Amino acid sequence: MTERIKLKTSQRWVVKIGSALLTNDGAGLDLQRMQSWVKQMSALIEDGVELCLVSSGAIAVGLRILKIDQRPDELPLLQAAAAIGQMGLVQAWQSCFSACGHETAQVLFTHEDLADRKRYLNARDTLKTLNSFGVIPVVNENDTVATDEIRFGDNDSLGALATNLLEADVLVILTDQDGFFDQDPRFHSDAVLIPEARALDDGLLAMAGKNGGVLGSGGMYTKIVAAQQAARSGAMTVIANGRVEHVLERIRTGQPVGSLLYPDLKPQAARKRWLASHKQTRGVLVVDAGAVVALKANGRSLLPVGVTAVKGSFERGDIVAIETVNGERVATGLVNYGS
Repeated sequence: MTERIKLKTSQRWVVKIGSALLTNDGAGLDLQRMQSWVKQMSALIEDGVELCLVSSGAIAVGLRILKIDQRPDELPLLQAAAAIGQMGLVQAWQSCFSACGHETAQVLFTHEDLADRKRYLNARDTLKTLNSFGVIPVVNENDTVATDEIRFGDNDSLGALATNLLEADVLVILTDQDGFFDQDPRFHSDAVLIPEARALDDGLLAMAGKNGGVLGSGGMYTKIVAAQQAARSGAMTVIANGRVEHVLERIRTGQPVGSLLYPDLKPQAARKRWLASHKQTRGVLVVDAGAVVALKANGRSLLPVGVTAVKGSFERGDIVAIETVNGERVATGLVNYGS
């Protein structure tokens, strides 16, 4: 039985829409398409779905206002563009949802906000409270104050974080591609669409590559990483072309649109889900083979005797990555000792 049948009864969705779609590949906000998506999201809400929207586009909108064609590398320029673009972006969403009788709320995060357990829980409570009042959270990364997030982050991972926060059933990533292919269809005419796959299949990342777009920071690789993060909390991910007519309605009814990446593991407990969701860490603990076995097979805490090297500067309570001597990340955890 196809996993898509579960989409018909799912109750909580996170919908992430990328910069290329929102700005029509840099031509400015595509208001007509935004109105179409909002009508579809309104239909989902009327069908009993709690909804959170993760919207890229602030930087892309700001760059257009500043008449800059290519995404620059200079951080202050990116942050200025984000500050300019976020105003128009959130106003456009508010106008579209208001026309359908729904209220919206702007929610801006950085990875740093969600790295703190207390702030993470506060963010979760805020999003759930908004949903309880029927208000749609419009989430974006707070690019104006972020640092590493702008250069190396992406809203695909933010979508996965929102999925984990809300304990959502479904993460929908709308992009300008028809789904996930076994190779890049822009360069390979024989590329084959993968309609369904296990999100944690080891081969997916190798097929995805790491190249992003012109105005956004994410590519298919980041979408697979996001799907894997979402899968650890028990959520399905659908990667689909946002330009397909009635795409959200078709996903809801289980039609074969895009690529469905489904979880095949028991969802992690809330605290472990929070730890696993963080790419931004304060440092690295390199561990020996015995420690790897203890962590993976037995789920035990890491003892100092298993640590062979320490990288970075961190304090007690910080989040660190745990890696093998070959650089493979095996876990993420909170440290009881400073570096």
